[in-house]
Amino acid sequence: MATATTAAYTAPEAKPASRPWFFARPAAKTGLVGWLTTVDHKKIGLLYAITSLFFFLVGGIEALLIRVQLAVPNNTFISHQLYNELFTMHATTMIFLAVMPLSAAFFNYMMPLQIGARDVAFPRLNGFAFWVFMAGAILLNVGWFTKAGAPDVGWFGYAPLTSNAYSNQFVGDVSTDLWIIGLQVLGVSSVIGSLNFIVTIINMRAPGLTMMRLPVFTWMTLFTAFLIILSFPAITIALVELMMDRSFGTGFFEVAMGGMPILWQHLFWIFGHPEVYILILPAMGIVSEILPTFARKPLFGYPIVVFSGAVIGFLGFGVWSHHMFTTGMGTIATAAFSLATMAIAVPTGVKIFNWVGTLWGGQIITRTPMMFALGFIWMFMMGGFSGVMHSAAPADAQQQDSYFVVAHFHYVLIGGSIFALLAGIHYWFPLVFGRIVSEFWGKLSFWVIFVGFNATFFPMHFLGLNGMPRRTAVYDGNMGWNNANLLATIGAFILAVGIGIYFAVIVYTYFKGKKTSHDIWDARTLEWTVPTTPPPEHNFHVTPTVHARDAFWYEKTHAKEIAAEKARVAAETEAHGGIHMPSQSWYPLVTAMGLFIGALFFAHHNYTGAIVGAGILLVGVLGWAFEGPGGYHLHVKPDGTVTGGEGQDEAKH
Repeated sequence: MATATTAAYTAPEAKPASRPWFFARPAAKTGLVGWLTTVDHKKIGLLYAITSLFFFLVGGIEALLIRVQLAVPNNTFISHQLYNELFTMHATTMIFLAVMPLSAAFFNYMMPLQIGARDVAFPRLNGFAFWVFMAGAILLNVGWFTKAGAPDVGWFGYAPLTSNAYSNQFVGDVSTDLWIIGLQVLGVSSVIGSLNFIVTIINMRAPGLTMMRLPVFTWMTLFTAFLIILSFPAITIALVELMMDRSFGTGFFEVAMGGMPILWQHLFWIFGHPEVYILILPAMGIVSEILPTFARKPLFGYPIVVFSGAVIGFLGFGVWSHHMFTTGMGTIATAAFSLATMAIAVPTGVKIFNWVGTLWGGQIITRTPMMFALGFIWMFMMGGFSGVMHSAAPADAQQQDSYFVVAHFHYVLIGGSIFALLAGIHYWFPLVFGRIVSEFWGKLSFWVIFVGFNATFFPMHFLGLNGMPRRTAVYDGNMGWNNANLLATIGAFILAVGIGIYFAVIVYTYFKGKKTSHDIWDARTLEWTVPTTPPPEHNFHVTPTVHARDAFWYEKTHAKEIAAEKARVAAETEAHGGIHMPSQSWYPLVTAMGLFIGALFFAHHNYTGAIVGAGILLVGVLGWAFEGPGGYHLHVKPDGTVTGGEGQDEAKH
């Protein structure tokens, strides 16, 4: 058996098939060209991570400017117009350009590794999804650098604030149009990526990896992908109708033309509430991976954790109108959505019960990822408690559009999503870069973030119950809101210091951190079985075979049997020509660039330019189609060296 894998490999001498220059594939795997043309899910994951962390810092700066304005009464630090732009772009940036793509970064990098796959099902489509995301991110922010300014309609875009009547057409105000088209482009990216993830999880799992052996993070990836493809059509329809109103004079949301402004609210929140779970389910998946590793025991109630995730996703589509209790829907509708909102708290509580059950009786190791994971549980519970309060329509009438709501969703999205994502960065950093973050600095950043976060948002509960409305730029000193606002602003800067420490330590560790083995945590799942850190381009020398839910723990206790099995699989792989890998391509970038150019000109009502952009998109699609599948083969020798590469096998395809 071993002999079959030791035969020397000689690279084929066949030259790549000749192609016209415009169909030629890039040969570089490193440098700028390598990153621009990559189809490697790991590189794409890193591109998502870097971009989303940049926008996370941008959104944080916007938040700090808001808090400075609100630190004292009757402040004139910024104008009311700029304040409106800041709170609009802060929310839009954090939701669509920070938390969602950072979750997508984990999906891209970790999910294929967790299921033992070489890559996602459609590698070039994966690259296209990232470049479309970049196009949407630029479209949303380009207004900052034009006379139009940034969008100022709120991240919710309620009619009639988005109508032409509230746009200054004399200065070429296309900020709302940029917001509309930017969100549509981001939706294209999200749906494409989600379909790719679904196909990958269903079709490309390693042998033996049944659905009920999938890591919980992979399950949450699957649920999130389904939520995206089912919820984004609603916001797409709403945005198309709004675009038609603004650009072509229709009246979907114009009362004077027989339109219904409340229609926007229904369409928006049919998307908007599943969006909450699109943001939180990945965080729940990350925490479900970290807790068993650092409690040294399997996840308690694994089937129930998975099922509760599915129930959360399902019920998330039936609670949207609790955002609209004050719009006069009627008692029956209000009662129905109140009950549904109470019901959706049950599967969330089940997850928390199972996480506590995992910790109970475990040998808990309080490393930095575990600290952030535990912080997530507590902060998310706080946000959940205030969320259940909103299910009571009479209480919601008082809390609606107040700072109580601001406190609630920041406890869910920062104390929840962000804490878990920061935990995930610490947890998988040794796997991705082969270096480990200092425990002292990691824990210091946790405590500063924890204190700053609570000092910022806990006072907002009292501000809201005391009547302070959200989205207000100034307040009078006699309202009784002075001290709580000053404390919240001080807390925001403490939080900013904590985030600064966190990222400074991460950057330092990337360049100067202590090198470590890839199994630094004695982890459980397949991604930790990669042969090197960072993982090689082909992920695994041998496609793993899964024998248990905690696959890596099983391998460590059955080392001899697993080694023999891998030798047999390696021989079979070599007999079939080695490991097939996809080729790099320019066309995802070219196609996304055409979409960006067309969308940018369309937002400025320059339809000639939009047609040019559409032409570039068409050229990219045609080039993509005629480029062919391509690919090349790699061959792994018993000593771990890899031969073969880009271009050598292209003639065969």
